[in-house]
Amino acid sequence: QVQLVESGGGLVQAGGSLRLSCAASGRTFSSYTLGWFRQAPGKEREFVAVVGWSGGSTYYADSVKGRFTISRDNAKNTVHLQMNSLKPEDTAVSYCAAREYTGSYYPTTPSGYYYWGQGTQVPVSS
Repeated sequence: QVQLVESGGGLVQAGGSLRLSCAASGRTFSSYTLGWFRQAPGKEREFVAVVGWSGGSTYYADSVKGRFTISRDNAKNTVHLQMNSLKPEDTAVSYCAAREYTGSYYPTTPSGYYYWGQGTQVPVSS
């Protein structure tokens, strides 16, 4: 069992920044593939970013590329999402997700992940 807990969410103004963090307990995820998703009101959960086990391979949704950065610290069992230049359309509940090592495959759909955090609110005001 892997337990994930997100933190760092909160109200920000358009153009502002937030740094989300996700801490894991129960097992180390040094070899896990880690991702961030978000779910806006009335919409399905959508992919944001994914990082491989070493932190050297990342992939982003087109909507956030150039603005968001995913990173991980395997020694601390944490994954982060730095969000810059936030827009009102970024308003959502953000979730971190994890699954065991997938090699060169980096899932971009919710079904590709086995463990999920409870979510943290990211409201972006206009």
